[in-house]
Amino acid sequence: MSKLQNMRDAIAANVMDGDTLVIDGFTHLICFAAGHEIIRQKRRDLTAVRLTPDLVYDQMLAAGCISKLVCSWSGNPGVGSLHALRRRVEAKAEEGDRIVLDEYSHFGLLSRLLAAANGLPFWTLDNFRGSDIGRHNDNIRSVICPYTGRELATVPALHPDVAIVHCQRADSEGNAQVWGLVGSMKEVAFASRRVIVVAEEIVDSELIRRDPNRTVVPGMVVNAVVHEPWGCHPSFVQGCYDRDNRFYVEWDEVCRERASVQAWLDKWVYGVSGRSEYLELLGAERVDSLRPEARLSGEVSYGY
Repeated sequence: MSKLQNMRDAIAANVMDGDTLVIDGFTHLICFAAGHEIIRQKRRDLTAVRLTPDLVYDQMLAAGCISKLVCSWSGNPGVGSLHALRRRVEAKAEEGDRIVLDEYSHFGLLSRLLAAANGLPFWTLDNFRGSDIGRHNDNIRSVICPYTGRELATVPALHPDVAIVHCQRADSEGNAQVWGLVGSMKEVAFASRRVIVVAEEIVDSELIRRDPNRTVVPGMVVNAVVHEPWGCHPSFVQGCYDRDNRFYVEWDEVCRERASVQAWLDKWVYGVSGRSEYLELLGAERVDSLRPEARLSGEVSYGY
């Protein structure tokens, strides 16, 4: 059964005020188009989960969508700070704009998703030694290993209300195929109550079945499928378009002041109806400069 929807309808049906949300992707496959639609729909009081919150969450923070951030690292990759996030972290409590932070190591946060994806109440890990994180986070506790007697850290399962994952191609049923860095996409999808798959290309299910090992998220856990080419800009999608490094450098200046962030949002998010108008605003020359040369990988015979 086809689960195809446009981005507006998929967000409207699956992302609610107060939800715990994950927009996944590790360096590539970060769906900015979904983040921008959430901003346009003025979602509020979201708990935003991400191993590496970067520009997409900085933009959503500046727009007032996020009240709590669950993360293991934050910053503008290769550039510096996320200044909208810094303002929210450093705000005085009485100002009412201060964000709640729930911080882990990379593997610590991934372990919360692993526990949820596997139907377990918590996950054990030999982590956080030599770190202050465990002393400042009540979710990080410990158990004694029944086999070795060693003390191990534990983290509770995390079940997001909705996950948004981007892929190179999917069929209309939501079977999503990925190549390049996979990150935590599988764990996020299986841990979450609702899943939106956003794809650069929608293909026939027969093509998916011809190369089954590339299917990272199966359609059985997917609620909606969105066809959104260039949905990850300024992030990249392996084989489709490169990372727009210029954008990341420019954002460092934009996000330093509330007024300049608001002006950016007015132009690039509120001022367009969706991704196609966003790309028109970006311009054909800049879009073309991000197209990579093809590097094909041959087909494999599975037999018949």
